[in-house]
Amino acid sequence: MAELAAEVGAQLGAEIGYTDVPAEKLVEILSGAGVPAGFAAILADTDVHVRENGALDNPGTDLTDLIGRPTTPLTDAVAEALKA
Repeated sequence: MAELAAEVGAQLGAEIGYTDVPAEKLVEILSGAGVPAGFAAILADTDVHVRENGALDNPGTDLTDLIGRPTTPLTDAVAEALKA
């Protein structure tokens, strides 16, 4: 998420900060927004594994194979989202 914040900031010409939220706080935030506590805990645990273990990092072609087209580089995806 820090990389995403940095890219958005670079494209906007502004400083975009990112603060990593500890799992316990994330559960509190999600629960406060109406997410059931058990599911909020699962989401927070997933966030921890993504952050600490790179759980979503995949240098292979799995996503490209799945969607049937090349993946979109982060810079291009952010530029497109900012146009919308």
